[in-house]
Formats: sequence, C-alpha cells, structure tokens
Amino acid sequence: MVCLGAVALAAYHNSFQGPFIFDDVPAILDNLSLRNPWSIREILQPAIDGGATVSGRPLVNLSFALNGAVSGRAVWGYHAGNFLIHMLAGLLLFEVARRTFLQSPVAGRYGAAAWPLGLAVAALWLLHPLQTESVTYIVQRAESLMGLWYLLTLYAFIRGAAAENGVRWFMVSGVACLLGMATKEVMVSAPLVVLLYDRAFVAGTFRAAWHRRRPYYLGLASTWLLLVFLLVSSQGRGGTAGFGAGITGWDYALTQCRAIVQYLGLVFWPSPLVFDYGTATVGGLAEVWPQALLLLGLTGVTVWALWRRPVWGFVGVSFFALLAPSSSVVPVATQTMAEHRMYLPLVIPVVLIVLGLHRLAGRWSYPVCGALAFGCGWLTMERNEDYRTAERLWSDTVAKNPTNGRAHHNLGLAELARGNLAAAARHLGEAIALAPESPEPHYSLGLILTRQGHLPEAMASYEQAIVYDPRHAAAHNNLANLLFTAGRIAEAGQHYGEAVRVQPDFAAARNSYGNWLLETGRAAEALAQCEEAVRLKPALAEAHFNAGNACLALGRPGEALVHFESAVRVQPDFAAAHNNLGNLLLERDEVAPALAQFVEAVRLEADYVEPRRSLAFLLLHLGRPAEAQPHLERLARVLPADPEIAQALARARAGAR
Repeated sequence: MVCLGAVALAAYHNSFQGPFIFDDVPAILDNLSLRNPWSIREILQPAIDGGATVSGRPLVNLSFALNGAVSGRAVWGYHAGNFLIHMLAGLLLFEVARRTFLQSPVAGRYGAAAWPLGLAVAALWLLHPLQTESVTYIVQRAESLMGLWYLLTLYAFIRGAAAENGVRWFMVSGVACLLGMATKEVMVSAPLVVLLYDRAFVAGTFRAAWHRRRPYYLGLASTWLLLVFLLVSSQGRGGTAGFGAGITGWDYALTQCRAIVQYLGLVFWPSPLVFDYGTATVGGLAEVWPQALLLLGLTGVTVWALWRRPVWGFVGVSFFALLAPSSSVVPVATQTMAEHRMYLPLVIPVVLIVLGLHRLAGRWSYPVCGALAFGCGWLTMERNEDYRTAERLWSDTVAKNPTNGRAHHNLGLAELARGNLAAAARHLGEAIALAPESPEPHYSLGLILTRQGHLPEAMASYEQAIVYDPRHAAAHNNLANLLFTAGRIAEAGQHYGEAVRVQPDFAAARNSYGNWLLETGRAAEALAQCEEAVRLKPALAEAHFNAGNACLALGRPGEALVHFESAVRVQPDFAAAHNNLGNLLLERDEVAPALAQFVEAVRLEADYVEPRRSLAFLLLHLGRPAEAQPHLERLARVLPADPEIAQALARARAGAR
C-alpha cells in the first residue's frame, strides 16, 4: 500500500501548483460563504448561483471551507486535498475488490489471487489518466469525494454482512450514503447498487437480502430524502440541469450514446483527453446509430445477466447506474460530455481488464498489470502538465476541440491575463463567431477594448452582452463606468442600479454605485452602498475610501478617519487614501502623522499635486524651508500661474538662505 501511494504521488506530484481555473473561481475564490470557516450554517447553505459546482452540494462546500482554514488561498492545499481524497478512495477500492474476490460466488476462481487482483484494480484505477480531470481540476472534488463516500458505503456493507453482528458497520454504511447524497447527485444509485451486490455476492436472492436486512435498506433509501431536498433547494442547479435546461431529453440521450462509447474508448486508449467538450449535441440518430446499437446491445445483455448471471448483471447495472444521473436522458446543459463522469464508472472496465488478463495469462498477468499501471501513471503525469497554466490548458482544449466557443473564450481570457491583447481579441472573436448569442465573449471583448482605449466599441460590446443576458451584472457595472467617464451621468446611474439589483452581493458594483451617488449629491445613500460593499468584501480598499468620502460629506470625520485608515491598511499603495487621511489628521492637529501620510502619497504618485502641495506648505509652516523648497519648485513648474505657490516658493528660498 505504501508503494501504491508513492507511485500515485509521483503521478500527481506536478499537479500541486496548477492554478485555480474556470469553475474554481466562482466555486472557491468568489464564494462568499467560504470567508468564515466557522460559519457552518452559511457554508452548508451558501447563497450562490445555482449553476456553481458547490450549489446543492453542502459537503463539497464544507471541504473547501476546511481547505481555506488550513491553507488560505494557497492552491497547493486544495490540490493536496483532492489527491488525499483520491488516494483514500483507491485504498477503499482495493479492499472492496479484494473482499469481493473472496465472496463465495467467485472465490473458487479468484479467491486465491484476491490480494494481487485487488491491488491491480486499485492501481490501474488510481493511475489512469482519465482520472486527472476529477483530481487535478480542483472543483471536481465533487466527483472524487462522492466516489469516496460511495465506496465507503459499499465497503462498510461488505464488512457488516461478513460480521457476526454487523450493526455498527451497517450504521457506517448508512452515514456514508447520507454524506454522499450531500456531495453529488450520482450517489442516488448507491442504495440500488448495494442491494444488487447483496443479491449477487452475499444473500443470493433479492428476497433473502430484503428479509435479512430490511431496516438497513430502509435506512439507505431514506437518504434519498436529503438528495431530493438539496435538488429542490438548488432549483435544478440553477436551471442548468433537468428538462427545463434548454436541451430536449432525446437530443441529450443521443449525445450520450456518443459520449459513453467515447469514454469507453478512452479507457483503452486515453487520447485525446479534452478538458471541456462544450455544450454541443448531436444532430440526430443518423449520427450515432452505431453507438446507440452497441449500447442497446450492452443494455440487453445486462438485463439478461441480471436475472440469469447475477454477478455479471451486477457489473453491468453498476456501470450504467453510475453514469445514468449525468449520461442518460436528463440534460446537463452546461456540459453535454465530461471526462470526470467516468471517475467511479471506470472501476467496471478496469475490473474486466484485470480479470481478462488473469484468465488469459494467470500469474503472468501481474507484471502485465504492473506495466500498464506504470504506463498509466506516466500518462497521468504528462496530462497534469497541461494544467500548469490556464493558457496551456485552454490552448490544448482549443487544439483538440476547435469548434468549442467556450474554450476559445477562456483561452482569450488567459491571453488577456498575460497582457497579450491581440491574441485575446482573436480568440474572443472566434468565440463570438461560434456562439454569437453567448453573453460572456461579448463582455470579455469589452474588457479588451477598454484596455485598448476603444471606449465606444467597448460600450457596444457590453451592451451586446446585456442584450443576450439582461442580468449580466458585470456588464452593467462596466458599461456604467464608461458612461460615467463619458459624462452620461444619468445612464450610468441606471446601469449601476441594475447591477446591484440583479446581483446584490456584487461588492465592486455597490462601490461604483456608491461613488456615483456621492458624485450626484446623495451622500447618505452612497455611504449605505459603500458600507455594504465593505461588508461583502472587506479587502476592497476603494469601498473604504468612498465610504470615508461619504462620511466627510455627511459631517462625520471620525468615521471617515476609520475608513481611510482601513483603505491604506488593505492597500498600502493607495495614494489618494493616504492624502485624505493626511488631511483629516491635520485637521485633528496630529501634525507628524499627517506629514507622514503626505510623504507617502507623494512617494507613491510623484505627479499627485494635492498631497505635494499640502506637504510643501506644512513643511514651510514647521520651519523647514529647505525641505519645502524642492516640492514648491516642482509645483511651480506644474502650476506657474498659481500666486500662492509663487509666494510660498519665495519664502522657502529666502528661508533656506
């Protein structure tokens, strides 16, 4: 087992520094419920977009909160957590497989080799490159954590069934099943799979299984109530899953015919692995009839085996039951194909491969399985290199799936983050061409055009994003910023207000709206918006700054002082906050601290006139004309017609002499 762990760590060692990517951002970095790791109620019931990966999955959210408590936002901690979960699941799989090979229906053929066969199954499953998306992509902890609870549910049942008094093990199994329901919807099949296992390997018949363990199965079935509650409370994962998600069940089912056969192909030849397959569906039955016939044949064989060959029936039903929640007729609109869905189902083909090799080669199958495991580990390590940077991952995705508009969009964002505006604009243009009604590429193109100084074109891009998604808060906020800069004050206020209305927890929009309210003479309303922005995002220095200005407008200098101090604490290079803080301190006759604030403001922004003026006059007042003189000379060059500066400079020169 130690060797297995060492090999798995070698395969994943290069994944620990991969950045947060794609859905990691809303689910972890922007997830307000994770700010306080001790706020259990908020963590278990996060007020978050229903389409986020943690929505309706409280244990996934709790695991990220625990990660944050241990390692903050250091990405290695989240990767280490994912690897640990995967490793524990692999160890449980080893025990489940080993104990299953010792069960009476199969012990005659496999019992003597139960240990090496179980090890081979666990090693191939742990190291297979198809697992990388579930382990290296942080947010897909939802899949691996659910897999851990699923395997624990089955393992504890096996132990309970073998024990003379297995009540405690059955209780562990029930609790694990409940935890799985709180982790991901795929867990729905666990009670059925355990019952089938009991019938195939332990009790021999459904009647006997039910008669011996009726309270246990009633307990497992009761865990479905939690899953139903979570599904209802998340409103079908924010409308991204279910029959109202914009894709018909028939079209989705046809797409899954292609997907499942492709997954099986990747088991035997794991290339190409694609991070994001997009949202495309097949055009009709004519495109996938061979795959549909194959799956119908496998389904028919499974149904026959379920009654005539219970062991093989269990194998077939388990595979389809594990895939059914995401790969059947119930649409998942955000991704019609995804490799992480094979996390647990991969167990079935791996078991068949190991048993097939054992039947063909006997003991010689062990070194073959070892070689296959080594090859899988090497390929996993190679695949993890693609996760090193967002730009590399999305470049790989675009190369393998060039018609995926979302991949082009995210590659454009990665290029934008690197400052490569031309490449970013090119990929965003491709994304818009492939998915013209998707609001995100239009919004992101607006960011680039703003950076390039093409403000009218940027406004048009934000407006287009709003046309396709009137609730796009960021587009409203950014459009309002440009309108405000252009002097279209009333229009800016409308969009600021809309941004706050559609996304009340959008701290930056509340801050911008507060600034607009302050500029239009509504200081009390401005203060309310800025203070809410501070509550939502305490590290938002600009919100503290604007709140301080609103307090000054309301004649509350003591509160303003607190906000300015907070602004410079969370953002020490905020020159304007240093200047305003210096002015307030000077009004309170705290001369030395005020002087220090003006000095810092000037150091941060050499061309910032207001703090340099205050600094020069204060130095002159303190009888330090030699120090004041260079500041006044610089001010005189900038403001040659200012008589007050000219007079002060003359005094400084005279005093210096």
